[in-house]
Formats: sequence, C-alpha cells, structure tokens
Amino acid sequence: MNREKRTEIFTRLRAANPNPTTELNYNSDFELLIAVILSAQATDKGVNKATDKLFAVANTPESILGLGEDGLKKYIKTIGLYNSKAKNIIATCQKLIEKHNGKVPDNRAALEALPGVGRKTANVILNTAFGQATMAVDTHIFRVANRTRIATGKTVLEVEKKLLKFIPDEFIDDAHHWLILHGRYTCTARTPKCSECIICDLCEYNKKTCT
Repeated sequence: MNREKRTEIFTRLRAANPNPTTELNYNSDFELLIAVILSAQATDKGVNKATDKLFAVANTPESILGLGEDGLKKYIKTIGLYNSKAKNIIATCQKLIEKHNGKVPDNRAALEALPGVGRKTANVILNTAFGQATMAVDTHIFRVANRTRIATGKTVLEVEKKLLKFIPDEFIDDAHHWLILHGRYTCTARTPKCSECIICDLCEYNKKTCT
C-alpha cells in the first residue's frame, strides 16, 4: 500500500470521527490505568459496568489498597481473569505510592514495570493519557492492519512498528482509536461489513465484498 492511499484512508476516518477516544469510562489517569488492566481479554462494556461501581467507592491507589485484594474482587468478579487482575492491581497501587507518589508515570519503562502492565497497556496509557504517538496493537488493530494492508506483519510488535513508520504524522495521535473502532464495528473478524465500510475501495483485502 502506498502513502497516498494510507493518507486517504485516515483522512476519511478522521472526517467520520474527528475526536476519537477510548470507550472505557475514566476520569483520571489512574482510573484509565486500572480500566486498561481490567480490559485484557474482556470487553470495554463489561469493564465499564464493573468500574462504574468500583470507582464510585475507590478511585485512587490509596483507596483501592484500602479495599484489599478480596474487597477489590467483589467489584471485578464479572471480568475474566479477575483473580490475577486483582492481585496485579493491588501490587500496582502499592508501587505507584512507593515509587511515583501515587501518580501514573508517563514513560514506557516505568509503566511496564507495574504489575499487570505490558507493552500494549503502556501504549494505551502513553497515547490516551499523555498524548504520545504510540500504537497499542490489539487483536482488532492487528487484523485491520493486515487485512487492509495498511501495515502487514506476523507479530504484534512488527505491525506496531510498521504502523508508526507508515501512518502519516498528521494522523498518528488518533490512529490507534480509529483502527480499533474500525475493527470493532466494521472490519469485524468473521464477517467484515464491507458494504458499510468508508474505506472499502481503498482496502487491499483480497476477499472484500464491496466491489
């Protein structure tokens, strides 16, 4: 795929959604961090149901520590892997207090040193909370990037690096959100909705059905 086609793709995505953002509910960097940790192998909708109740009673590292691991589990037990997530969140809260004065750090190394935070989660925080040009490649973005051929790769990291290289600078800040939303609602896994796709004529997927 050439630069002109990529530029047109993101021009259309921007026109359709000028101010994209995460579908996770949050009101602080810390709430975003907790929501993203919980979102692994879970839906944003399911996470929001849990955090709406959790954050009403505990939305700081100190207050979540006050709940304790068992107390936290009561709020997140509807979310997959909640036992390990509760353990990681409690440990992360402790580390934030001990090493970062209770604040979410704005650099990759410090974020990835937090329990339950991997590269993808760190990328989400860096982009959404701190406006850094990162690309958090989840299953949706991995699929869309390869299927459209915006950026192809056999691994998540390979796709991430190619997206950062190939996406024009003017779109990079919001590209993560556009791609994840496109994969979630239009370029779906089993049956992509090609007839509803605003970039179908630009897509290089050999099985697309809009032509």
